[in-house]
Amino acid sequence: MTNNHSNIAVLIPHYNNPIDLEKTILSIVESIPIDVFIVDDGSTQKPNQTKLKEIFTLGKIQFIELQQNQGIEKALNVGLKEIEKRDYKYIGRLDCGDFCKPNRFLKQTEYLNINKDVFLLGTWVNVLDEKGNLLYVLEHPISYNELKKKMYLNSMFVHPSVVFRANIIDAVGYYPTNFKAAEDYAYFFNIIKKFKSENLPEILLDYIVDENSISSTKRKLQVKSRIRVIVKHFYLGFYPIIGLIRSVLLYFVSRDLSNKIKKLFNK
Repeated sequence: MTNNHSNIAVLIPHYNNPIDLEKTILSIVESIPIDVFIVDDGSTQKPNQTKLKEIFTLGKIQFIELQQNQGIEKALNVGLKEIEKRDYKYIGRLDCGDFCKPNRFLKQTEYLNINKDVFLLGTWVNVLDEKGNLLYVLEHPISYNELKKKMYLNSMFVHPSVVFRANIIDAVGYYPTNFKAAEDYAYFFNIIKKFKSENLPEILLDYIVDENSISSTKRKLQVKSRIRVIVKHFYLGFYPIIGLIRSVLLYFVSRDLSNKIKKLFNK
């Protein structure tokens, strides 16, 4: 490896989950330099910084500690602002408990290097339960035109799978803080309306369905926020109307039933 400077910063928010954070860091296996920014959101169970720096050899690990728990959207924005101070070309996302496939970030950055008109790039993912059993493979649409339409139905990007160009921040800003538990949906909607975005048709992440995740513990709040995002971007058309009806119905459906329906349709 001749170039020791990383072109990508991987942003990981952390809250009281040091064991899974360590496993996630260990899953980053790349043939390019990678720097990691970990934002600890006022945890009482802190990550072992010394150990993480020892086990991660691909680049630097930067720790940012918030004194009080402020919520994921604010933690992410603190991380983005810290990354902005450095000269990174790309920003990748990853969550505690999720696992990268080998050379995931290499593949995404290479694609973005070649396709300079693409600014946000997600991937397909394996959706696993907490025991590691495969529930289904989530294969979101690939093309920009389809993604723009179907964003009204649901987020078309798995949040911890994305890599985006750092200069997006200049035009779009940071994660919106007024759509609680749906900050990624709101952010990606803002991005996709201005910039070409795609999904790489390859499984590059194992995504764990955690009963303690925001999607599980704050599900109704998340759906309400998603409805507000749809209303913000609404126009009279098939997808916005269907998306609004779908989200209202989802508000009354349990997370468990929702996962069973997803599993059925993604077999």
